[in-house]
Amino acid sequence: MDVQLRKVEVLREFPHERDAYTQGLVWWNGNLFESTGREAESTLRRLDPETGRVEQRIDIPAQYFGEGLALVDERLIMLTWRAQRAFAFERDSFRLLDTYRYQGEGWGLCYDNERLVMSDGSDRLAFRDPITFELIGEQRVRLRGQPLYELNELECVDGAIYANVWTEDFIVRIDPASGLVTDYINAAGLLRGGDLIGSEVLNGIAYNPNAQTFYITGKWWPKMFEVRFVQ
Repeated sequence: MDVQLRKVEVLREFPHERDAYTQGLVWWNGNLFESTGREAESTLRRLDPETGRVEQRIDIPAQYFGEGLALVDERLIMLTWRAQRAFAFERDSFRLLDTYRYQGEGWGLCYDNERLVMSDGSDRLAFRDPITFELIGEQRVRLRGQPLYELNELECVDGAIYANVWTEDFIVRIDPASGLVTDYINAAGLLRGGDLIGSEVLNGIAYNPNAQTFYITGKWWPKMFEVRFVQ
C-alpha cells in the first residue's frame, strides 16, 4: 500500500497551559478534555477550545502517572502508565465511577464507537470492550513493511486511527483492519523561537467532527493548534 504524505495546515492557535504534560486529548460538544501525566502531577481537565482556559480540573492520586484518555458515552476513561489501572470518570462531574485492571503499560486510548483501542508504546494496538475493559483483539502496526514502535496518543476517526509516535514530529493514520499506515502527516515546526524552551514532544490529537478539524499539542507546550491534514 502506498503511504500518502500529508502536512498540517494551521487554522488557528491558542494558549495551552505550560504545566500540562499532555497524554490524552478528546473533543466533545464544544469542550476539550485533556489528561496529563507524571507522578504527583497527573490531572484530568476540561478546556475551553476557544481560549485554552482550564474550566474544570481534578488531580489524580499522586502514585499514578496519567496516560491516554477516551470518551465512551458519558464516561471518560483514563489510562495509567505502569500501574496497570484505568479509571472511569463521569464526564460532567469528573466523579470516579469505576477502576479497571490490565496487563502491561498504558499509553494511548481512543474509542471507535464499538471498542476501545489502546497502545502500550510498542507496535501493538489492543482492542478492548468499552464496558468491561476486557481484551478482545489486537493488531500490529506496519509502516512500509516495518513495525512501527512507540505508538502513543490515539484518536479514532471515521474507522481509522490517528497516532502520535513517541519523540517524533509526525502523526500516522492507521487502518485498524490491516494494521497498515495509510497516511504520514508531517507536523514539524509548529513551535518556534521561545516557545520551544521547556517544551517536549508532540502529543495530543482530538477531532471535532462538526468542523472536521483536529486539535494538536504537545507535552509542556505553550500553544495548541486547530489544524487540517492536507496534501
